[in-house]
Order: sequence, then C-alpha cells, then structure tokens
Amino acid sequence: MQTLWVATFWAGPGAALAGLTASRLQGLKGFERKADAVHVLVPTVHTVRPARPGFPLVVHYTRHLEPADVHPGRRPPQTRLARSVVNAASWMGTDRGAQAVLAAAVQQRLVRTTDLAAVLDRSERAYRRKLMITTLADIAGGSHALSELDFTRLVIRQFGLPEPERQVPRRDSTGRRRWLDAVWEETRLLVEIDGAAHLDVLTYWDDMNRSNDLTKDYRILRFPAWVVRYQPEYVAAKIRQALLDRS
Repeated sequence: MQTLWVATFWAGPGAALAGLTASRLQGLKGFERKADAVHVLVPTVHTVRPARPGFPLVVHYTRHLEPADVHPGRRPPQTRLARSVVNAASWMGTDRGAQAVLAAAVQQRLVRTTDLAAVLDRSERAYRRKLMITTLADIAGGSHALSELDFTRLVIRQFGLPEPERQVPRRDSTGRRRWLDAVWEETRLLVEIDGAAHLDVLTYWDDMNRSNDLTKDYRILRFPAWVVRYQPEYVAAKIRQALLDRS
C-alpha cells in the first residue's frame, strides 16, 4: 500500500491508480502474477518525471480523466472499476489477455457488460476497442453468442470437418435435461462452447485445455466463445484430431 501511495504522489496532481492495479484493489482476482507493475493514469497536461530504477511505475497519459472517472471513496485515488477494467484490457500484452480481463470482471460479478460498454462508448480511440465490443457481446450472450451458423461457418465448413448434430438433448446424472452444442455421435465426441471464464481466468483456459484430453463415455472438448471466434484454426485442429482418435 505504501508503494501505491508513493506512485500516485510521484505521478502528480490528478493522477489515479488504474488498469489492473485499480481493478485488483476493487476485487478482481486471477491476475496476481501481473501485479508487480503499478499502473497510474495521468492527465496529458502533466508530465511525470521518470521513476528511480527498480520502482515498478507504469504511467499512462489520457486526455479524458474526469472527476467522475475516479472512485469517490477509495484511497489511494483510483479509477472506478468499469474504467479500470477497460484500461486494463487495453494495456494487456495480448488480445487473449485483454479478453480474459473482461471475462473475469463480469464472471466475478464485479461489473456488468453494460457498464463496460458504456465506458467504451466514451472511448472512441481506445486500443482494441472493436475487439472489446465483440468480446463483451460474447460474454453477455454466453454460449448462444456463437450461433449454429457462426460455429459452422468459422470452424466446420472453413476447415472441411464433418457436420455435427446441434443442440442435442441429453439427461445429466441428476436427470436434468441439458442441450449439447455439437455432437458427433458416431465417434462419441461432444463440443461445448463456453461464454465466460472461471474465477482464475488466466489459468482457466490452460486447465480447460488439459481437460480436453480426458474421456468418459464421450470425449468432451470445451472452448471459450472468443477462442472459437478468434482462433478457429486451433479449434478445428483439436476437433479433427479428436475425430481421428475415436474413428
């Protein structure tokens, strides 16, 4: 906490903790390994002198930092959560990391997709703005955001895979009726599309990827909706290999 206070004082008047730094202070979990840097948002009218070597300060300049953007009750000064999450997504090193931040904030019930979309509406020049808008649509819609047509066009037909049955009803162990996204009955293969990630979102996809190699009566492959949309070649390769393995 002392480091955070020093960072805001060093950055000068009007500075506020932002991005992952502010998001984590307001409850975001799953990004602890990226917690070393202290992200500070500073109005462009100020220039922050370089910090001493070893001090983990990352300064981001903005032309739009209004009093309403800063949380009224939290100290050190920090941007409100929706603004913090959008900034964090913009500043992540990869598109995948950006999507993970958005999914985690919503999945952990810290912020609504509508709140994040409102921030993006005011941020026409935000880096990855288009990516974030489509990702929020996927998160809000869950697995239904990728329709049967989308899945077929992006993965099945583009890469020449056999057509699955779609929205197949099954009973789970409790007798409850469930609808499966895609089924290849002959090879006992299921594919499920997930709309949002687990609590520890950066490790979730790695854990889910490992579980893709486990089998029971059916082999089950699970993919986040944004992986289907942005990495269809990866999804197709996994499905093709699974079909070959069980043929």
